[in-house]
Amino acid sequence: MAGSTPFRKRRSRQPELTTGPDQEAARQGDGVPAPGDTVGTHVERGRTASLAAAVGRGATKGGRGARAGLSALVDRLIANAPRIPVRDLATLRAQFPGLGPEELADKLVTGAVNATSTVGAGVGAAAMLPVPPAMPAELAAEIAGVAAVELKLIAELHEVYGLRAPGTLRQRSLAYLAAWADERGIDVTSPTTVNAALGGQLRRELRQQILKRTFRNLPNIAPFMIGATVGAVMNRRDTRRLAAKVRIDLRARQVPWDALPEAPEGPPRLP
Repeated sequence: MAGSTPFRKRRSRQPELTTGPDQEAARQGDGVPAPGDTVGTHVERGRTASLAAAVGRGATKGGRGARAGLSALVDRLIANAPRIPVRDLATLRAQFPGLGPEELADKLVTGAVNATSTVGAGVGAAAMLPVPPAMPAELAAEIAGVAAVELKLIAELHEVYGLRAPGTLRQRSLAYLAAWADERGIDVTSPTTVNAALGGQLRRELRQQILKRTFRNLPNIAPFMIGATVGAVMNRRDTRRLAAKVRIDLRARQVPWDALPEAPEGPPRLP
């Protein structure tokens, strides 16, 4: 067509795109984020938030599982406490004739220390090659086994020092269980000390004691038989320390054997 500008010239007359605001606008118009654009930042933050939310949900589920396991172990200890056989003072004196209170208490502590040491070594040997899903069960089994031995020790120490807990069989066993959780002897002259074991306070104290024992027993599941040695040594030490604390409390309130009335209920066995 005459007088029209050739196509090549029309193309050559278009201005070159330069860097500047126009170029940034063109890029944004094409849907390509410009450098420094906040779109990528928002995406990255969204991914991070999603990951954090997923981790939080996992932690919440893990926390619920840990609390459920802790509550189950507390219930197990409370249910088993009345079934632990406890020897009364007459039976202990017949089995260990010629011994006074302190010598008899020493014998009881030695037997309990050997028993809890065996429990720790057994759990450590079973965990020679630890499998993570089995570790909580192994720790719970050790805590339950050690608690049974130490609960029997505490009850018999109260017999030796003439300070049997008052109440029914179940009340006595729960009082001794509270003494295990507190790592102290029972003040039988104070009704509040015994009654506290029958309420919700006992469960709280047991949970705290179990958590403390769990963290303290973690080295017991070390591999290659290391855990067996560690478990034996730590349980031996912890049982001796618990017995020493309880005996200090009981000595301060000790009742001489010749001043003890005969128990109308007979031996306080916990079948």
